[in-house]
Amino acid sequence: MNSRDRLAALKQKNELRQLTPVKRLASGQLLMQDHAGRPLLDFSSNDYLALSGHAELIEQSRRFLDKAGCGAGAARLMSGDLAMYHLLEAETAQLKGREAALLFGSGYMANCGVIPALMGRHDVIFADRLNHASIYDGCSLSNAKIVRFRHNDMNHLEELLRRQRGKAGALIVVESLYSMDGDRCPLRDIVALKEKYNCLLMVDEAHATGLFGRRGGGIIEEEGVTDRVDIAMGTFGKALGSYGAYVAADRPMIDLLINRARTFIYSTGLPPAVIGASLAAIRIVRQQPELRHDLFARVDFFKAALRDNGLTDLGPSQIVPILIGDSGRAVRIAQLLRDQGVYATAVRPPTVPRGTARLRFSITRHLGREELAHTATLISAALRAS
Repeated sequence: MNSRDRLAALKQKNELRQLTPVKRLASGQLLMQDHAGRPLLDFSSNDYLALSGHAELIEQSRRFLDKAGCGAGAARLMSGDLAMYHLLEAETAQLKGREAALLFGSGYMANCGVIPALMGRHDVIFADRLNHASIYDGCSLSNAKIVRFRHNDMNHLEELLRRQRGKAGALIVVESLYSMDGDRCPLRDIVALKEKYNCLLMVDEAHATGLFGRRGGGIIEEEGVTDRVDIAMGTFGKALGSYGAYVAADRPMIDLLINRARTFIYSTGLPPAVIGASLAAIRIVRQQPELRHDLFARVDFFKAALRDNGLTDLGPSQIVPILIGDSGRAVRIAQLLRDQGVYATAVRPPTVPRGTARLRFSITRHLGREELAHTATLISAALRAS
């Protein structure tokens, strides 16, 4: 099948994706080329704390740009190991309550680098069925045996561990907060199973870092299991408003990744401007817990408004999925909302399982209460109209 035929097949299934150029405004709204300058409320952003436009991040990003230029010039194991990377890694390790940390170019690169560095063809990986694509790609690259357990089903996980743990290395990998369902993993139960069956445990905290825990250290901090999680991965590009990713662990684990993680070894270091923004974001998150408190007040308000409009099962986090089922219907509802000034992406297979297409609403501090209440009413009307 050639490219045109494959694209036609995707279109027939309502699964064709296209890039949509936008301009992000300081208010967090979007301007799109096909809306004649009309701003849209952005419910698809992961800029949860509205830090991407924060004056301190911008100022420090410029300062680092002026001081060190646009790029590192080389991979870190060559001549690109800028001192500022070590500063950000130390700050990140402190935020996550771990001995050390290591920077990666993106969350995708972190997951695709870390998992193959730790697991090989004689090992086994136990992965939640709803793990992010980057986790599964990392698992595939490792050549280890991949055993998938039902989403958040600890009885199923233990059954699989009993039957398939084997005598070689084993890794359990989960997300602390699932990006498409907005639900949390039963982290303490998973920690207990990893200790019972002598496995490594890797937790992806991409959507939790900066938002949960007393210091913003994520759900592993909030659940009190920081020292019992072997590898905590997360990103700077969501609540922290910058770009890139990290892995936090004990020092020997980080030293091993420096020597084994191919996506680290063979990648140029992050741009200095990005490092400056990330350092500023970590300090803000640690020193201003009121930002995440304010976010979750908005989340609670939005969910209450949705319930007033007849919607339930809204989940425990800042990610609020509205399950539609059929991909075509999800696309139609997304377009109805866009025509009324609300940008919410229709999430379809293969990002989510077939038959579970949805609209995914991410709540950020850019969104005011009047806007949230109005959007809840529009969602209810669009569901009825479609």
